[in-house]
Amino acid sequence: MLFNSVQFALFLPMVFLCYWAVNQIRPKAQNLFLIGASYIFYSWWDWRFLGLIAFSTAVDYVVGKRIYIHLDNRKKAKAWLMVSAIANLGLLGFFKYYNFFVDSFLDGLRALGYTLGSSYTLNIILPVGISFYTFQTLSYSFDIYYRRLKPTTNFVAFAAFVSFFPQLVAGPIERASNLLHQIERPRVFQYKPASDGLKLILWGVFKKLVIADSLAPMVDDIFANYGAYPSSTLILGVVMFSFQVYGDFSGYSDIAIGTAKLFGIELMSNFRFPHFSRNVAEYWQRWHVSLSTWFRHYVYIPLGGSRVSKRRAVFNIAVVFLVSGLWHGANWTFVFWGGFHALLFIPVFLLKRNRIYMDSVVGQNSYLPSIKEIGQVLLTFGLVTFSRIFFRSSTLTDAFGYIQGICTNFQIEAYTHPVGYRMIDYYILMVLFVVYEYRIRKNERNPFHFKSPVVRFVLYVLVIFAILLFYDDGVNRSFIYFQF
Repeated sequence: MLFNSVQFALFLPMVFLCYWAVNQIRPKAQNLFLIGASYIFYSWWDWRFLGLIAFSTAVDYVVGKRIYIHLDNRKKAKAWLMVSAIANLGLLGFFKYYNFFVDSFLDGLRALGYTLGSSYTLNIILPVGISFYTFQTLSYSFDIYYRRLKPTTNFVAFAAFVSFFPQLVAGPIERASNLLHQIERPRVFQYKPASDGLKLILWGVFKKLVIADSLAPMVDDIFANYGAYPSSTLILGVVMFSFQVYGDFSGYSDIAIGTAKLFGIELMSNFRFPHFSRNVAEYWQRWHVSLSTWFRHYVYIPLGGSRVSKRRAVFNIAVVFLVSGLWHGANWTFVFWGGFHALLFIPVFLLKRNRIYMDSVVGQNSYLPSIKEIGQVLLTFGLVTFSRIFFRSSTLTDAFGYIQGICTNFQIEAYTHPVGYRMIDYYILMVLFVVYEYRIRKNERNPFHFKSPVVRFVLYVLVIFAILLFYDDGVNRSFIYFQF
């Protein structure tokens, strides 16, 4: 069930009304109702994979208790932690990476001159959201092991924490210290959070339908036929993909956060205007925040973080980015993408510039950014956008072929929309989107934060009109990150 589908438009108000009705009758049944709604939501894709969510839930509920009991015996506590890691990463590894590693191994043998007579790959369906909910449950066990959290004794609340439908299939990847504690507490309806949630949902739908989906046909055309286009079109294609993937994923996160607000739950922010970052380190503090913080807390710091020698810290950074790349997909293109970001991040780290923008935004104390900031933002955006050639390409051959086309086929030609729409409309749309996002850059949770009710009303009308205008039933409306 997609957030931008008719089914969800019917599902959400029904669940919302029943949820708060249940609260009036029997407040303790709220979480049971959430579990039921979440399992129905997930089963819309394939009910057969509900067992994986239930399995991951049961394993980490039990493991969390066992770790806590043995905290004074680190050997036993670590053994139970390994149970969680093997169970969750085993599920993820089999469904997502089995064929990738088998194919890579067979390709390696062929390169050495050995050929096996039969294929060992399997016809495996990737369960939607498995990369997200396995990391979420695994973080619960890690937090107990590192004494950041006590295990819950409420299995129903824990099951609701794992399966909470707004963020189940594509994040944000929540921590138990935030989401579980909210689920364990009684909740009452409040107008202001619900109203803010609806505004976030509206803005998320705008970013998905108007920005991401309207650019998708052009991005698909250019990347599928990169050999037929000049460098100017190839550059345009990857720039539009940057807008597409940001609108798609941050739009999903806005809808997820807004939907959670309707149920009295506050999820963590996942995007904080990353394309206004002044270096790559700031970019990763603003892009897919829940994943980057997950890797920092559960991979980078346990490896020693930056408290070790410079050489070891550089190694730790490289590991994090390579694993992050692999998390995104079972393809060497994602590994190269992660490695490229490691190469961008390491110099910033060595120059001790990786934490200088943690508490500020571009144009912090002025209406417009400085010339220096504009240069920094454009450079960072250019490097990040270049890396997305690997992210978007199906194979490394395609990625390097795309780059070769940019570097060798020096021509400037006007690009024609695949179905003949005026390109100027899309250029204006992207410029206006950047200007508006810059205007609201200090508050990602409230995209319509203007004092004048007239201004807010006009914005609501314009956004709704744009959604209706740009809606195209012929476009694939699934979210990009569902494949991860």
